[in-house]
Amino acid sequence: MPSPPNPPPRGCAGCRQGAFSQPFSMAFQPILDRRDGSLFAYEALVRGPNGEPAETVLGAVDAANRYSFDQACRVRAIELAASLGLAETGAHLSINFLPNAVYDPRACIRTTLETSALVGFPTDRLIFEITEQEEVADTDHLASIVHAYRRMGLRTAIDDFGAGHANLTLLSRFQPDIVKLDMGLIRGIEANRAGRRLVGAMVSVCQDLGILLIAEGIETEAERDTLSGLGISLMQGYLFARPGFERLPRAVGQLRAAAHAPG
Repeated sequence: MPSPPNPPPRGCAGCRQGAFSQPFSMAFQPILDRRDGSLFAYEALVRGPNGEPAETVLGAVDAANRYSFDQACRVRAIELAASLGLAETGAHLSINFLPNAVYDPRACIRTTLETSALVGFPTDRLIFEITEQEEVADTDHLASIVHAYRRMGLRTAIDDFGAGHANLTLLSRFQPDIVKLDMGLIRGIEANRAGRRLVGAMVSVCQDLGILLIAEGIETEAERDTLSGLGISLMQGYLFARPGFERLPRAVGQLRAAAHAPG
C-alpha cells in the first residue's frame, strides 16, 4: 500500500470544530467499465442510519461541524467498504468530500490514511470526489488539495460536472484524474443534439488532458448506447444498479462477480 513520502502533520484549524453527532451510514453504487463489463469503482453515498435519504443527514451539516462530518464520512466509507470486501473486487472506492472542510490537505488526510492502514484498504484505490454541495471559495486552495492528494497517490474527481459549481472554471484551473458528467447532461441525450455535441466535446477535451470521463445517472438503454457511441465507457446509474445500503450491489452487465457482493 503506497504511503506519503513524509508523515502528514497533526492538527489544523478544522480539528477545533464541533463534532458531528447525527447518526448516518453509507450506500454503495457501482461504476461499470462497459468495455469489458468489469467494475471500476463503487461510490459511497451518505444515507441515514436506516437507509434514509442523504438529505436527512446533510441538513444537519453546518459551518461548525463541516470538518468533523467530512472526516466521519471518510472513515465510515472506508471501514464499511473494507468489511464488505470491496478491495477484493479490484474496484476503487469513491468518496465525496467537501473542499471547504479541508484546511491543510496533509493534516486533514491523516485520519483517512490511518483508517485505511488499520482496516487494510489500499490507498491507491481511493478516489475523492469534489462535491457540488457548496461553492469552492478558493480555487487556489482546491488546486493545492488536488496536487497534495496526487503526490500521496490518491485520485480526485470533479463530481456533477456541468451543474451547480462544478464547471469549466474548475477544470481550467486544475486537472483532476476523473470528471463525472452530471445526469442533467445525460438525461434523454439520444434525442438531444446539443447535448450530444457538448458531451462529445468533453470526451475530446478529457482525452487530450488525460482525464477519465464517467457518465452518471444513466437510466435507459438509449442513453447507454448513445454515450457508448460518443466514446464513454465508464458508466453509473440505475440502469446498471441502484445504490445498495450497507452492501455492494452487483451491476447488470458485470462480468467479474464480486466476492462478498450479493445481487
